Amino acid sequence: MSLAIAVTAHDHALGPAGAPVTLVEYGDFQCPYCGAAYEELKQVRADLGDTLRFVFRHMPLTALHPMAELAAEAAEAAAAQGRFWPMHDALYENQRQLSPALVSALATRLGLDMARFTADLRSRRHAEKVRQDIAGAERSGVQGTPAFFIDGRLYSGPYDAETLTAELRAIAAEGAA
Repeated sequence: MSLAIAVTAHDHALGPAGAPVTLVEYGDFQCPYCGAAYEELKQVRADLGDTLRFVFRHMPLTALHPMAELAAEAAEAAAAQGRFWPMHDALYENQRQLSPALVSALATRLGLDMARFTADLRSRRHAEKVRQDIAGAERSGVQGTPAFFIDGRLYSGPYDAETLTAELRAIAAEGAA
């Protein structure tokens, strides 16, 4: 399977656009497997530095995780204020306690304009962005989270830091050769 929607400047990305390798994750902020992957991915990103571009896209599995959609929209509301990655991290680091009150507390801790943040969530202003990510995941054949694509191809191997770093380094080296 391959990534149906190419990475663009509208994606949430860490690392240079011209990095030798790109890793896209479709994730759910309430998914325990995504929470475990979050910890591994921090190490992968630290190990690879600027040789990696990491992209996060939403795929809240609302049938399993009732707070996932709110969390995704909260991340987008934070993104509208230039704070996607701090909210992304805060949501994963507090995923076991996710609730509307916690989401609000995290936004306050991040120094967001709370009137704007609250209005965005109430109006569901960012729901369409989340739906677009879900549609892209579905078109790419994703059926669960976390789902990873390396340079546009589905990666189905282990996502522990050591294995994933080795795989990403090998693919980056192939591209450089």
